[in-house]
Amino acid sequence: MKLLHKDLFRKLSMTSAMALSIPVSTEPLSADEGMWLFNRLPTRQLSAKYGFGPDAKWAEHLMRSAVRLSSGGSGSFVSSEGLVMTNHHVGSDALQKLSTKDKNLLDTGFVARTREEELACPDLEILSLVGIEDVTARVNGNVSPGADTAAANKARREMMATIEKESKDKTGLQSEVVTLYQGGEYHLYRYKRYAEVKLVMAPETAIAFFGGDIDNFEFPRFDLDVCFFRCYENGQPARVEHHLRWSKAGACEGELIFVAGHPGSTRRLNTVEHFRFLRDVEYPSRLALLARREIALQQFSLRGAEDARIARDDLFSIQNSRKALRGVLTGLLDPVILGQKERTEAELRARVAADSSLGATLDDWARIAQARQAFREFYEEYSFLETGRAFYSHIFGIARTLVRLAEEKEKPNAERLPGFRESDMETLELNLYSTAPIYPLLEKATMVDSLTHFSTHLGAEHPLVRMLLGGKSPRDRAIELVNGTNLMDIQVRKEIAKGGRAAIQASSDPMIVLARVVDPYARAVRRKYEDLVQGVERESYGNIARAIFALKGAEVYPDATFTLRLAYGVVKGWEEDGQTVPAFTTVDGAFRKHDLHKGAEPFNLPQSWLDARERVDLSTPFNFCSTADIIGGNSGSPVVNRDGELVGIIFDGNIFSLVLDIAYSEQKARAVSVASPAILEALSNIYGADHLVREIRGK
Repeated sequence: MKLLHKDLFRKLSMTSAMALSIPVSTEPLSADEGMWLFNRLPTRQLSAKYGFGPDAKWAEHLMRSAVRLSSGGSGSFVSSEGLVMTNHHVGSDALQKLSTKDKNLLDTGFVARTREEELACPDLEILSLVGIEDVTARVNGNVSPGADTAAANKARREMMATIEKESKDKTGLQSEVVTLYQGGEYHLYRYKRYAEVKLVMAPETAIAFFGGDIDNFEFPRFDLDVCFFRCYENGQPARVEHHLRWSKAGACEGELIFVAGHPGSTRRLNTVEHFRFLRDVEYPSRLALLARREIALQQFSLRGAEDARIARDDLFSIQNSRKALRGVLTGLLDPVILGQKERTEAELRARVAADSSLGATLDDWARIAQARQAFREFYEEYSFLETGRAFYSHIFGIARTLVRLAEEKEKPNAERLPGFRESDMETLELNLYSTAPIYPLLEKATMVDSLTHFSTHLGAEHPLVRMLLGGKSPRDRAIELVNGTNLMDIQVRKEIAKGGRAAIQASSDPMIVLARVVDPYARAVRRKYEDLVQGVERESYGNIARAIFALKGAEVYPDATFTLRLAYGVVKGWEEDGQTVPAFTTVDGAFRKHDLHKGAEPFNLPQSWLDARERVDLSTPFNFCSTADIIGGNSGSPVVNRDGELVGIIFDGNIFSLVLDIAYSEQKARAVSVASPAILEALSNIYGADHLVREIRGK
């Protein structure tokens, strides 16, 4: 998810005082920790601690009600007619694409009074999980005895592609084989896919992100960070069997709650040496890149109001990522966290050394360390060429997709790159032929910056730099590329895609030519990563995972993979500096904060709220916090009670939750949600959307 992170360096010392848990210890978990698979829920732990064990019917209903959005967050069906609720910041990508110079939906908000007024989103995709199947035996069974690491990794990838295609052909469902426990298991996830999605309602950004960066990652909070979309099928609202009923009262202090969402990526099961790679190489490099891009977009935004509007979503996303990474890096730099990691790893290594039947050896840790050391030598090359750091341009992304599509479609499905397999084609084409606007001035600005970065990193005299710049400065080359391309025309993209390799080779479009030149170098460094790093780690992490399973059974959860997980906890505040931070805020607090700051940004309530001040119930619970274990990707996740009733929606965490990517803490780390009563109160008494309230309540 896009959790809204705040700089943690001013509170660095606080991290050391936190009670941290890293789940490789052989001791059972006792805190409200875990991002649990829906096909392996922690029923024993829940029963022992809370006297509640969710049954299969409860779990399936919640699983089928939760959804994943292609914009990078979570959500849930909240009516039988395909109505989906997520966060405003998850929906902001769609809001940006639907906005124009004359009508900025991020500023004004939007309410569709009728179905006819709902706005079609250009490339938003919503997935609803239908089922999960363990396919570990098939994936590993495709590896020939005695195969080296590279061959074994290739065999696993090919079987994953085969399983996905078989599943898609048989069921018609979107199918994805997910690597869990870094290679310990492989599960097939099948999704119902909705590609016809319309915007129904969004509040103004001023209240969705009330308090702005000052209040970001703080609590108390007063944000209506919600957004509503509707899934359609064949031009009609989708009929969905599983959707969440809303609690009449909402949540209360001390109540057990559950979160069903899609946490993006955690690193809790990584080895100590892997942690050190993140601390010393990957995160500092990524932070430097994000800071550079943030400055470039800020400079572009200063050119005028329209330039600021078109760069707004990209800038927000980069600022959000930068804050998140700084928080995790702070944790990695904390000797308390690394020391705890070293102790739990030493405990596991000792158990492995003493028992050869556990399925791992000490060589597995050594091989991971060697893989990370090898990656240090070409991490930057991989980032610039394969992940596209050198080419910060939406149009270049289109060109690269077309170039790779032409080559990959000529291969057997099992041998294609992920993203280009038959099971991926619908999503690929949805994005490739999107009608979302592309802004040439922004493309030039970002391309100038990334080409400059590439040139200064490798050196202006480097042969690859000279070849890609073609004897021009980064600025002149970027202008030439953007001015000369025809790829903003969707029909041109379709014709090139239809023409395949011949069309790619014959094309003189400068973006296609650039992507064509870069691709062999990018593929080479990708293969190097797959053979020297990915393949080694999947094998060795898989062995370590088997040892953990042997010691702990099913009572260990995998790191997050942007797949559906269940977290749980209680509604609870915390103690800080001798003071109690209450678990709830109320609507009245937002008005009082607006008054205190005399309506100055970012504490300026929108006019719709000021006009409704006398109508709303000021005592309505607004935001609340809980001990649920969540991270980026969980934005928009429904929060439900024991009865499976919706009581809130995750939108953030507090400042102490920043380290949750690498280690769990229950002492002060909190998930932050919008309370369901506040959503209904705002819909009814501020936005006049009683029709949505009736739909949500099943009336």
